[in-house]
Amino acid sequence: MLREYQKEDFPQMRKWVNDPEVVQYLSDIFLFPHTENNTEAFLNSVLLGNEKDNAHFIIADKTTETYLGQVDLIYIDWKNRVAEIGIVIGSEENRGRGIGTEALKILQSFVFESLNLNRLEIKVRDFNARAIRCYLKSGFLEEGRLRQNFFVKGKYRDTICLAMLQSEYKKTK
Repeated sequence: MLREYQKEDFPQMRKWVNDPEVVQYLSDIFLFPHTENNTEAFLNSVLLGNEKDNAHFIIADKTTETYLGQVDLIYIDWKNRVAEIGIVIGSEENRGRGIGTEALKILQSFVFESLNLNRLEIKVRDFNARAIRCYLKSGFLEEGRLRQNFFVKGKYRDTICLAMLQSEYKKTK
């Protein structure tokens, strides 16, 4: 399920924000270690509704509502009806279980049926095979590649750009 952020999510967020195995796939805001204050400031900003043109959701267990990860709509462009997605499954034990795919399907339904957005975009590092499989399985199509735009572990890597249109989503329903 997707639910709102809660103060109680803080310890789960702290478990992954400085984990190199997780953040190597994410944006450069994780280039330097995040302090507890950094994580708390982000969480408080979301809780206070200060994240303009963004929408934030916790991926949670349906039964217990326990934190499993996060999925965010970032840079919502209301005029052009476009949003970018950021997603992370916090712990290794929860990856590869279809949780990300299910979360994306729920988010797609909300975005296309309730918000009436026309396009969802997601970017992924070319070496993140598990995420690429998840996004393709969720109906995203590869649109392009930003060649050697990301430096990690001593190498320049590509970023793959994927998207889904509302019309493509409707065909899957």
